[in-house]
Amino acid sequence: MGATVPYITVHDARAALDFYAAAFGATVGERYDDEDGRVGHAELDIHGAPVYVSDEYPDYGAYAPRTLGGRSSAAVVVSVPDVDATYADALRAGATQDRPPADMPGGGRGGWLVDPYGHRWLVRSS
Repeated sequence: MGATVPYITVHDARAALDFYAAAFGATVGERYDDEDGRVGHAELDIHGAPVYVSDEYPDYGAYAPRTLGGRSSAAVVVSVPDVDATYADALRAGATQDRPPADMPGGGRGGWLVDPYGHRWLVRSS
């Protein structure tokens, strides 16, 4: 069975890993740091869903939203047990509000935010 895993590039992966832990309860599995101090690859687990993170690697075409002028054109959707609590945790950790949590058409609850690295996230009920 196949899977789709978001792979996001950030301008400070070490700080980003701390942010994702505080904001979403992410835990880091495999992680590879380069000799120059950049995080070459880190695998996060966010409530059972994988997300990969790396620092910028222009030689491989991996650029952070900040380098590209702002926000990413893609978004990451994360399903969590408590949308309002997770959304509040993310704001306290440094995210900015896009659309606050609300009941969604078709059921469930969700809210949009932007992390400090320019990536948009939909925090939705699992």
